[in-house]
Amino acid sequence: MFSKISGLVLVGLTLLAGCSDNSVQPTSSNAASEDISPTNQIQVGKDYHSLSNPEQVKVSHIDLDLTVDFEQKVMSGYAELTFDKKDPDATSLIVDTRDLTINSVTANGQKIDFELQKADDFLGAALEIPLPDKGNKVKINYATSPQASGVQWLTPAQTAGKKYPFLFTQAQAIHARSFIPLQDSPQVRVTYKATIRTPKELLAVMSASNDPNTERDGVYEFNMPQPIPSYLIALGVGDLHFKAMGERTGVYAEPSILDAAAAEFEDTESMLIATEKLYGPYRWDRYDLLILPPSFPFGGMENPRLSFITPTVIAGDKSLVSLIAHELAHSWSGNTVTNATWRDLWLNEGFTTYLTYRIMENVYGKDRYNQEAVLGYQSLEADVANLTGKDQILAIDLRGRDPDDVFSDIPYEKGALFLREVEQKIGRDNMDAFLMEYFQHFKFQSITTDEFLAYFKKHVVASYPDKLDMDRINQWIFQPGVPEGAPMPESDAFSIVDNARSNWLSGELHANQIDTKNWTVHQWLYFLNNMPEELSMEQLHDLDRAFNLTESHNNEIAHSWLLIAVKNWYQPAFPRLHDYLVSIGRNKLVKPLYKELSKTVEGKAIAKKAFDEAKAGYHPLTVKANQGFVE
Repeated sequence: MFSKISGLVLVGLTLLAGCSDNSVQPTSSNAASEDISPTNQIQVGKDYHSLSNPEQVKVSHIDLDLTVDFEQKVMSGYAELTFDKKDPDATSLIVDTRDLTINSVTANGQKIDFELQKADDFLGAALEIPLPDKGNKVKINYATSPQASGVQWLTPAQTAGKKYPFLFTQAQAIHARSFIPLQDSPQVRVTYKATIRTPKELLAVMSASNDPNTERDGVYEFNMPQPIPSYLIALGVGDLHFKAMGERTGVYAEPSILDAAAAEFEDTESMLIATEKLYGPYRWDRYDLLILPPSFPFGGMENPRLSFITPTVIAGDKSLVSLIAHELAHSWSGNTVTNATWRDLWLNEGFTTYLTYRIMENVYGKDRYNQEAVLGYQSLEADVANLTGKDQILAIDLRGRDPDDVFSDIPYEKGALFLREVEQKIGRDNMDAFLMEYFQHFKFQSITTDEFLAYFKKHVVASYPDKLDMDRINQWIFQPGVPEGAPMPESDAFSIVDNARSNWLSGELHANQIDTKNWTVHQWLYFLNNMPEELSMEQLHDLDRAFNLTESHNNEIAHSWLLIAVKNWYQPAFPRLHDYLVSIGRNKLVKPLYKELSKTVEGKAIAKKAFDEAKAGYHPLTVKANQGFVE
């Protein structure tokens, strides 16, 4: 899902990476082909975050017809579910819901009884529907709640244009159930068609077929012919306009930012072509971007055909476009081959982060690849230092936990580092050949860690017995931390930054004597992220006078500097800090600031003032993630 770059790396969904007290450990080097967990531990392949019953009755297609009501902040209409009966003895279809009003359920034109069970705190409520006597479809007439966890409603004042309202959905990990009654599990893949009815002056777009030349008439029809998991169903509605960036790529955005977005991301087509050469055909027809308002809680979301993107990466110099590479890479790892449960998230994010680095190297060169890899490794080191051992495991156990409540770089950067080690041992050409075959073999399937390991053992380990062994691989996936001897990225571009920082800290140089005219954004981030925890007021003033860091227009650099300012109580930066917190809803950028502010009484007061002002425009996930810091 989501991408990141600050301290730094790209993380595209940045969503899950913790585990409960019952972590899964391998019992032998044959874990890939065996049940690796004791019977009293996790059941491999079981989705503990869905109340549905796909093993008995599995939904295969959804027909949606929804009307968007901005005044009431609800969507209403129906979802007609086509299902396959897997168990001949099954008598009911069970789907996931959260805060939905179920008005009726019909089959073959007749109303049928249904039972909406008691809601779980974070899983929602199971909707049980008796199977009809004939046919394989049921139609659920329903309405969403204004508080739907997967939907954000923005007033005109909260948009770039200030004239029209805006709506967007965010379904990962388990929020699709808040706007569609469905089997909300990544192992249930569906095709879908949708009719979305909106005010005539607005345009609707979805993670499906979008016609850039569609008439703006308030009724929009969509088709997603490839089977996708529920968390990739997405909708955006607003004053959206389109600009092409290439034959298969373009950008949707509000008019005021459309040109800037298209210029910033104009290399998207080149990224797409480069990825196809490395890993096989792009299977989704078009690849477009939707630029959301700043309240979007993530860097990006890899909704197929239409990635949702934060405007915070429009820096004017393409310095943060690795986020686009990350979301594009998900078209292979994540969308085409998907984690079957949230325990297996690293199969999405680790592979995607590895592909991201390879795409960036191919399009922008090895120097940039090296710089971003070093920043990613440092971000991983920081998470390993701050997490308990069980939270450092790739195949994590999330039973009994809300997947929104845990986040780290483990599935992203540790997963990518594992693949980089494999690449170094078997050779890059062999690694690329394996990945192309892997994406082809499992295309449009959702798989578990165990299924991947069985395939990997048969097709890779068996081919390189002198270079790879399952004990080492199991250590990567089922043990905490980073294995000793793992690859350590290096960048020559950072040595001059280290020297400059060292000379400045020792007093040999004033900040204005540091030659930064050729520094990249990544060098600036490396410079700031590796500062000591404590700096003097004189040092902070020196940096700010020389480089005007408080007023930086690059959101990543501003984030790193503002974090330094809070840690050292550099008050000249506090007005910008307030403006930053109330104007950006991207959780990766605001949460560390709220967390640091909450450590002191004075800081908590600053945090509360900003949070109270910004809360109405924050996404529900950002509110939930930061509420505790201001209470």
